[in-house]
Order: sequence, then C-alpha cells, then structure tokens
Amino acid sequence: MTDLLLTNAAEVVAYADHERLERVEDGAVVVEEGRVVAVGPTDEVLGDHPESGADEVLDCSGRAVVPGFVDPHTHALFAGDRSDEFEAKLRGKTYQEILADGGGILRTVDAVRESSTGELVENLVEQFDAMLAHGTTTVEVKSGYGLDAETELRMLEAIDRAAAAHPIRVVPTFMGAHAVPRGSDADDYVEEVVEEQIPAVAGQGIAEFCDVFCEEGVFDVEQSRRVLEAGREHGLTPKVHAEELSHLGGTGLAAEVGAASADHLLHATGDDIDALVDAGVTPVLLPGTAFGLGAEYADAEAFLARDAPVALATDLNPNCYSQSVPFAMTLGCVEMGLTPAQALGASTVNAARAVDRPDAGRLESGSPADLAILDAPSHVYLPYNFGVNSVDAVVVGGETVVEGGTVLDREVVA
Repeated sequence: MTDLLLTNAAEVVAYADHERLERVEDGAVVVEEGRVVAVGPTDEVLGDHPESGADEVLDCSGRAVVPGFVDPHTHALFAGDRSDEFEAKLRGKTYQEILADGGGILRTVDAVRESSTGELVENLVEQFDAMLAHGTTTVEVKSGYGLDAETELRMLEAIDRAAAAHPIRVVPTFMGAHAVPRGSDADDYVEEVVEEQIPAVAGQGIAEFCDVFCEEGVFDVEQSRRVLEAGREHGLTPKVHAEELSHLGGTGLAAEVGAASADHLLHATGDDIDALVDAGVTPVLLPGTAFGLGAEYADAEAFLARDAPVALATDLNPNCYSQSVPFAMTLGCVEMGLTPAQALGASTVNAARAVDRPDAGRLESGSPADLAILDAPSHVYLPYNFGVNSVDAVVVGGETVVEGGTVLDREVVA
C-alpha cells in the first residue's frame, strides 16, 4: 500500500550536485513506510502505483518538488539578543572590536549559562520551526556557547530534547573549542576541553562530531589538532572552522585528520582546495556570514574548478541571523557564481556529505521521503525569488509537516 503519492509536479528534482541535475517533468513520487520507492513521469508511475491504492494523494500541478534541504553548519541553539551588534557593525565596528568590548560569542555564552535547559529547548524549537518552514529537513546544530563542561552538556541535552520534540532531523555537534572563555588562556582551556569536556561529552552519547574554531587569536593549528584528535579518540568525527578571518592552516589540518568538512574557507588557497579534495573533506561555504559581515565571499568557482563537492549552509547564529537555506542559495548564485542547480546540490546531496548522511538530500528509491514542494514551477525560483519563502509544503519521513507555509501542530504529525 502506498502511503503518499505526489503527482503532476511541474518538475521533480531527484538529484543535484556540483556535476549534474536529474529532474523529471510532470513528475510523480511514491512513498511507502517513510521512504521513496519510485520517481518518474506521472503517467508511468501511476501504471504501477495507482491513486486508488494510496492513502494520501497530493496533486502538485504547477509546482516543483525538490529534496529537503540539509543545513550542515548552524549555531542555532543560543540565548539573548545581539541585534545592537548589527547596528554597531553598520557604524563601522569590526567583529574583533565588538568581541573586545564584551560582545560576540562571549556575550552569548553569558546568556546561555543564565538560561535553563527548558528555555534553551524552547529557543531551539522556535528556530527549528522557521528552518522547517523554509524547507530544511536535516540540520546540524553545534554546542559551543557554554565553554565549560556543565553548560556544554546542557546544550547537547537541549539539542537532543528539541530533536525529540520536532520532526526535523538533527545532527548534534560538540564545539567546546568555540572561543577562549574569560579568565583562561588558550592552552589552559584546550587542556580542559581535552581532559574534561570531551570525555564527558562522549559519555553522554549525544554528539556525533567535534568542531573547533581554528583561527588567529582563538585556537591555533596545534591546539586545534589536539582537540580534534582527542575527539576522534572518543568517537567524535572531526569538523573544522577554517580560514574564515585569516589564513592559518585549518584546511590542511582538516585534510590531515580526515574531517567530515572544513567550513567557511574565505581565505582558502588552491593548495588548500586540492588537499581537501584529495582527502575527501567536504568544503562548506557560508555566504550568509560574509553577507552579514560585509566581507568578501569564498571563491566557490575555485572549488568547482577542482571538482570539489561544494556545500552551502546558513551558519545560523546571533551574528548571522538567517534560518533560510534558499537565501544562502541566492547568495551562492549572485555573489559566488553558482548556478541554481549547483546551489541546490550544495544544499542537498553535497551538504549531506558534510554531516555523514549519505542517503539524505535526494529523491531516489530507498532514500528518506524528505522533500519540499514549492509554490513555483522550478527549483530555479529558490534563489531567483529571494525575499519570500517559495516553500509551500514540506514532507519528512513521508509525513506532511508543513502545509501552506505553516508548520503543522506537532501533535498532528507525531
């Protein structure tokens, strides 16, 4: 018995990456037990899967169907309000100057430490609602606004509890090495992360990845290596914030330790890109961060020229306040030279590589039935019609969780 049947779609994008686009006009998708079992032209699909045998039929006439987006880099769990820092940046203050004045990451750390775990869960569920409404069906969420063992563990607990309460699929990452807390130096704090935080995180059993901010004035390459190797020894896959504000060598480290991804990469060189490609490390580019900082964008075309599987992410955080993968796609096209198909691939299949979810971000037989139905006839509208949400409906695991652009009550979709 077919659980869900989508018919007459103006197009179904079954697969897109940096190399190819697989789309079906007048397409149909068949879902059984939460997974895709068939994709093809509607008349052909209905021959084997008639509407009479389906529990639910969605007529997608005039609308495109695309894989649900995978957002592989977010700091979506936070507390407090830093909107005044946006104004300060507009007046010419740099990120480093704001940090020196007590703002930035450490200000959010204070707010998170003062929040209860329940408040953190509520904050994250609100972010999940906005992301889901914009078509994101899988999202990575980092800790890193705790900077001590107790709060980092509470953040991971909040991520786990929010994931259990929400249909979006969640990938938890430990990032105790996000900044150096007040009153510590980097070496002492790395010792705490390695000897205290990482063993406790591994014992908790929630986080899958270990990330580090390898950046001038934060953690150097050797300190970052120590964190990532300790994480790997405790079963946490490495990720690296690399070459964001300067060129320090984080990409080389990511290649050396076999990281799942290296992220930001605004100052990556050709040799850096070659090292990532040779090591199979997914480059994750974050155009929203450059947009928010008024900085230059990563050179996506240099990555594509080397056949690197470029991924895009929102980098949702108080300094880059966007829950919309389609907006990241717009910036990827307009500011970084991606085609709409490449931007879609960067937000689906390639993004899934960055979080070790090989069956996500595609609509093929056997893949999870995670998809977005657009209020538009083509995937091109995602970056083209910026400033509005082109996602009309979202399906996760074969269940409709967004309808008419509105997230359904979770008691309905549970």
